[in-house]
Amino acid sequence: MSLQYISDDAGNHTAVIIPINEWNEITAKHADLKELQDKPESAVKKKPSEYAGTMSKEEAQKFIEYVEQSRNEWERDF
Repeated sequence: MSLQYISDDAGNHTAVIIPINEWNEITAKHADLKELQDKPESAVKKKPSEYAGTMSKEEAQKFIEYVEQSRNEWERDF
């Protein structure tokens, strides 16, 4: 079995990495190990409008117009 160890700064082993093929063989032989695996949580997708600091389409359009106007002020010939 080709294991890889993860160590902290002091050289103490803190974790082990097992190749997936070997893990699959082990869990096939020992079904109770599958209970240790984390079950993936279903990701809840949020709409962009649910985030704090969002603005309405009207506010966004006014902001874009203001930015464009500001940029135009700097594009003058001197």
